[in-house]
Amino acid sequence: MDWARHQVRLLVCAIQFLTRVPMPSLKTFEPEWITRSARYFPLVGQGVGAISALVLLAGERVWGGGVAAVLAITTGLLITGAFHEDGLADTADGLGGGQTPARRLEIMKDSRVGTYGVCALMLVLLLKVAVLASTPMAALMLAAHGLGRAAAVVVMRVTPYAPSGEAGKWKPVPQGVRTGEVLVALLIAAWPLALLPAGAVLVGLAGGAALAIAMALLARRLIGGHTGDVLGAVEQLFEVGFLLGAAALL
Repeated sequence: MDWARHQVRLLVCAIQFLTRVPMPSLKTFEPEWITRSARYFPLVGQGVGAISALVLLAGERVWGGGVAAVLAITTGLLITGAFHEDGLADTADGLGGGQTPARRLEIMKDSRVGTYGVCALMLVLLLKVAVLASTPMAALMLAAHGLGRAAAVVVMRVTPYAPSGEAGKWKPVPQGVRTGEVLVALLIAAWPLALLPAGAVLVGLAGGAALAIAMALLARRLIGGHTGDVLGAVEQLFEVGFLLGAAALL
């Protein structure tokens, strides 16, 4: 029972961290729980994806694919408070505008959004809208949201936290994400793939992985590893890469 209660606490912590959804206050809290709750990040993403997918399907019946896609993306932004999109914008500004690791991290900490951040956000949001307008599938959106969060968890495990990474919005505990927690996250993220054709799944995973790996490698080269902002960028890039790849065969 203690184990089960703790898992519920971790899930609540993940929801509070990743979304704006009102949740009951935790009677006790330890900063380590944010990292420990990473196993449930894909589940939270699937919740966001499920609600957004319902809006997509309902909007498609009333207004057609274009309006439905915009409403679905807007729903996700409202639920999460544009949490991952903010990380994408900050990462684009920092990696694109800084000349040294310290300066890049400083730019990423700045709450203002620059040209690189605006362009990155516009491109990613427009691509998502275009894909979902042409392929308004609930399973596609559900899978993309969960897999994007899982990709961020993998990057948390396989890359170091950036030196002087205090500029980010999240600080890991010394031991970081454990391998078992990554496996749980991947298992949770995987189940919606059974709702899609195998070919679309393979191409989607390849597209998402390519963009996420490129982002992780770039961040490691330019700032020494990941920060919370970089994880947001990884999530967004995997999501859009998966959508583009899978939709190409749907």
